[in-house]
Amino acid sequence: MIAITGAAGFIGSVVAGFFESIYSGQLVLVDDFSRSDKSANFMRRHYHSLIQRDQFPVWLSENHALIESVIHLGARTDTTEFDVEIFNKLNLNYSKQIWELCTRHKIPLIYASSAATYGAGEQGYDDDHRLIEKLHPLNPYGDSKQEFDKWVLKQPACPPAWYGLKFFNVYGPNEYHKGRMASVIFHAYNQIKNNGVVRLFRSHRADYSDGGQLRDFVYVKDVAQVISFLSQKTAPSGIYNLGTGQARTFYDLACATFAALNLNPEIDFIDTPIDIRDKYQYFTEANMQKLRLAGYDKPFSSLESGVEDYVKNYLVNGIVF
Repeated sequence: MIAITGAAGFIGSVVAGFFESIYSGQLVLVDDFSRSDKSANFMRRHYHSLIQRDQFPVWLSENHALIESVIHLGARTDTTEFDVEIFNKLNLNYSKQIWELCTRHKIPLIYASSAATYGAGEQGYDDDHRLIEKLHPLNPYGDSKQEFDKWVLKQPACPPAWYGLKFFNVYGPNEYHKGRMASVIFHAYNQIKNNGVVRLFRSHRADYSDGGQLRDFVYVKDVAQVISFLSQKTAPSGIYNLGTGQARTFYDLACATFAALNLNPEIDFIDTPIDIRDKYQYFTEANMQKLRLAGYDKPFSSLESGVEDYVKNYLVNGIVF
């Protein structure tokens, strides 16, 4: 069996759906299942057990012999949250518990890091372990992911295979519950449906045009493919970037959303909110050489093809993966 934390969340639920065809009825899904707004993400899954997040460490200690690997995707992902103690509890200390249990019981582990660890990109976007200590995230969420990555690299004992994945800008089905933290595609679709106009953040830097801010947007189905590849445990253990390797503008993203609906683009610009303006990343682009050298050779979805699939097959129909 495979245990997946964050299985009611965005990425975790898509990964659970992806693995369902391989491990049907043999998935252990872990999350805070008290949130009714996320129930559609796991109700259709065929699973062995649903385990509440707080109970999972004890459950894993008692049932470790049943578990082939742990995919740890559960985390507090709100980049506008500034209560450090929340991140220490849910992202840092909880992840340490899972790491130590996987190490003790020799269970392979895949866990979610984040491109938020790169901060403003002063050190570039290279997943070389030697650079990780030099990174300076821009918010407590990024700090929590960075601190765990740093802690992992100092551990004398490790799971038999382990992979930390620095997710870049992931988008796709099953993110409807994320509110403000949902992808710009999700918000753009709803703005088009409600008002016919997409609102993007205005640039507050002279070197970027309005809507010209660049991000590495990666489709969640491609993320699931990479996790499936790493679950085979043939790649060297380590921390890996997970993006496409090609930055695209938010303007491109908005145009792709209109195109998926066969509409001409109508785009307005609004000021970036004050609470995130000085912590806003203007450019991210994953260096994907390390994952490629480890043997992953599948192509990543283009922004246009990923947005088209997401809009036409999920958002328009109001369904989950």
